[in-house]
Amino acid sequence: MSQKSAVSENQATPQPSARARALVRGAYDLHVHIDPDLIPRRITDVQLAHRFSELGLAGFVLKSHYVPTAERAAVVRAAVPGVNVLGSIVLNNPIGGMNPIAVEIAARSGGRIVWMPTTDAANEANEHARMPAGAKLPLWARLQQDLRDAGLALPPVQVVDKNGALLPETRQVLEVIARRQMIVATGHLGRDEIFAVVDGAIEAGVGQIIVTHPDYPTQNLSIDDQIALAARGAWLERCFTTPHTGKIAWEQLIEVIRATGPAHSLLSTDLGQPANPPVEDGLALFADHLLAAGFSEEEVQTMAVTNSVRLATGKGEA
Repeated sequence: MSQKSAVSENQATPQPSARARALVRGAYDLHVHIDPDLIPRRITDVQLAHRFSELGLAGFVLKSHYVPTAERAAVVRAAVPGVNVLGSIVLNNPIGGMNPIAVEIAARSGGRIVWMPTTDAANEANEHARMPAGAKLPLWARLQQDLRDAGLALPPVQVVDKNGALLPETRQVLEVIARRQMIVATGHLGRDEIFAVVDGAIEAGVGQIIVTHPDYPTQNLSIDDQIALAARGAWLERCFTTPHTGKIAWEQLIEVIRATGPAHSLLSTDLGQPANPPVEDGLALFADHLLAAGFSEEEVQTMAVTNSVRLATGKGEA
């Protein structure tokens, strides 16, 4: 398949090239949203594990905005041996927000990633308050509105105080993550919160830190900010859906990857939405775009395979 046809203009049904499929073999996708979930998803966890097995992909992390997924991941691993499905926890309202006990239980259940607040982040609340009436909302934002309509309070989960200092409970969460050798990911926090969490995580001894989709509009970190975070040892997560859905231009993403360097970038997909491409195709489609932009095969493998394996297995920092 030619490079031109690999990156299809029809975004509904793009097809990865055989070259890209081969380059991402052995990779983990550390950011997927799949069934069962409270939001419509494209594929179930067991079905996806079978597809990963067929394509030679190593595994994935189950992300839910609402419930811990470590026990569910263990069931999928038993159902589909050879695919390393990992669990996580997201510190939103359903698990008590900034809850160190929930993180400890997730760790004891085998959880790998702890995301800072996403749907309940104060930054998200501020961003959505500025959206014009009638604007198209993400699937999760529609669920948030359904919960409010049912009379359920959804206060933003705070990670810092009014002066920008980490709250005591945030520090406790980071201490658990460090002791349990988990990964902290910054979720949907804003710029100043991200820096506070990254610096606090380093102080607590957390060995692996992911800055969640720093190019996404509600994070929108500058190139200088991303360089500064990479210098601290944080991994910069590049999500396929962000440019694929037009939230930023591919050219913008390529520019920031070049500026920060492939050694500090992690490819993931953030896929699972019914209207988007199959989850198992995302990393290869990402590879095709990067190859077309002039990245070498070695650079693509570093971002897709080497870095994701280091994070999934806990072997090595950025």
